[in-house]
Formats: sequence, C-alpha cells, structure tokens
Amino acid sequence: MIHSPRIMKLHNWNQIAVEVMNPEFQRRVVHTDRMTIARLELKKGGVVPLHHHENEQVSIVFSGLLKFLSEGREILVAAGETLQIPSNVPHRVEVLEDSVVMDLFAPPRADWLSGNDAYLRHSPPQGT
Repeated sequence: MIHSPRIMKLHNWNQIAVEVMNPEFQRRVVHTDRMTIARLELKKGGVVPLHHHENEQVSIVFSGLLKFLSEGREILVAAGETLQIPSNVPHRVEVLEDSVVMDLFAPPRADWLSGNDAYLRHSPPQGT
C-alpha cells in the first residue's frame, strides 16, 4: 500500500483573513483534515444564539469572560479556562467582557465550510 506523504503546515493567525460576522463577532479560521480551529474576537454584549452541532467543541478563553447557557445551566468561563461541549448539546453564549477565544471543533465544521452559518452573521436582540 502506498501512502501519500503527510506534510506539516504552518498557519500564521496574523495572516489569516478576518471574517466580520456581525458588529460583536469576528473570527479567523483554520480547517484541517480532522478539525476546525477558530480564533474569535468577541465584544461585550454580543450573543451567539442557541444552536447545536454534531461537532465536539472545546472553547479556550484567553481574555475576557463568557457565559454559556445550556439545558437550564449557566457556566461562566473566564480567562485561562477551557470548556468542553459534547456533540449535539444545545448552547448559547453571552459575552460579558471583550474576549479572545480559541474554539476547536472535531470533526471540521461543515456548515462553516459551506457558508451555512447564518445564525452567526447577525446580532440577535439582547436578552433573547
């Protein structure tokens, strides 16, 4: 059996185009064979509406403070903390402070690759 060579690839976050999803949310994304990695810059007051996806998600907060809401539970995630979200768990996020976050998804986010991520491309009303 012949295998094609695997080549390491370097990604520079400063050279990846910024996608402005809405006034409170911008991202830079790297898609690999088996995962999606996103560097998010979130503004205080922003909201990621309730959603779920097949992907396991790991959110790493580098700065700021986020409130995740899921199935009647609130979890505050602060700088230096990491939250693991299992596949298909509905969740919503409220940005309590300007934040820089790294989200890791496995498998890759097919909806982001196809552009089917409209729920992120608008600002929902506060308190929803």
